[in-house]
Formats: sequence, C-alpha cells, structure tokens
Amino acid sequence: YSVDDNEAKSSWDTCLVKISPKCALDIIAVVFGNATITDSCCHDLVQEGKLCHDTLIKYIADRPALIARESQYLKKSDDLWAHCVTISKSA
Repeated sequence: YSVDDNEAKSSWDTCLVKISPKCALDIIAVVFGNATITDSCCHDLVQEGKLCHDTLIKYIADRPALIARESQYLKKSDDLWAHCVTISKSA
C-alpha cells in the first residue's frame, strides 16, 4: 500500500507524540540497522499501536535508496513489533 506524503507526515506527527525522539531513532536503527531496543522504548511503541509503527517504517522505507530492500525492512519491523509486544506483556 502507499501512503501519500502529507498523510504520512501527519501520521508521523501524531504517532510520535508519546515516543521520545531517541526512542524513534532507536526503532529506526533496529529496523534499518542492527541496533537493539530498550524495554521502555518497546512499551512506548506498543502504546502507540501497530498502525503507527507500520506507518513510520513505511514512511522511511519509501525512500529511493531503501525501497529495493523494503520486504527485508518490513520483516524486521514485524519482528520488532512482536518482540515489543512480548516485552510489554511480561512487564
């Protein structure tokens, strides 16, 4: 599915209300790099919801330099979400 830029920007702004800039960068670093995420960041992410998470990742993955590996990023994004849900339930 595609997200138009204004819609993505609006979702971005709405979704990042509860997530700190550092946490947002950590999420991006996990999906697009090889970083790890803190438990507290996971809690914030799960509170925001899956749609927010997906929108943020999709917004970044749409960049021309990244689009070729989009399926790989989406898999990492889903893995991160599942990890964070598990952490949130256990706390």
